[in-house]
Amino acid sequence: MAIIRSQTVTLATITVTLLISLHLCVCYRGKVGAKTEISDVKTNEEVQELGRFSVEEYNRSLRRQRRQRQYKTMSIGDNIGGELRFMEVVEAQRQVVSGLKYYLTISATQNGVSKMFESEVVVKPWVRSKELLNFGPSNSTSQYLSSCCN
Repeated sequence: MAIIRSQTVTLATITVTLLISLHLCVCYRGKVGAKTEISDVKTNEEVQELGRFSVEEYNRSLRRQRRQRQYKTMSIGDNIGGELRFMEVVEAQRQVVSGLKYYLTISATQNGVSKMFESEVVVKPWVRSKELLNFGPSNSTSQYLSSCCN
């Protein structure tokens, strides 16, 4: 009797896992783990909100660094830079991981100068969580400017 229950539980577990995987593939139009382009970036409220979140988290981190450095002697060349002002997300990709990982190219201004930044954010909707993994200057600024402004 225990063997039959064990086989039934194992079969049920495999079936549920396969159904969830199939659902993720269909919903996110690609293989689980593959990056997919998000085509409606500028009108996608969720993506724009994630870009805004990324800039806010960066600014929060910048303020923490400044507070910590107030207690230390700063060298003359030590410059953290100014806070950013979010403009818009201009490019985005999504990847199914244990949650959804977003790769964003963000337009923002820093000290009045427009700049491009790259951001990685993981969203886990079932626990209402989002986490900024990486944020920094974009290497593809010239590519974006040449494609958007000609």
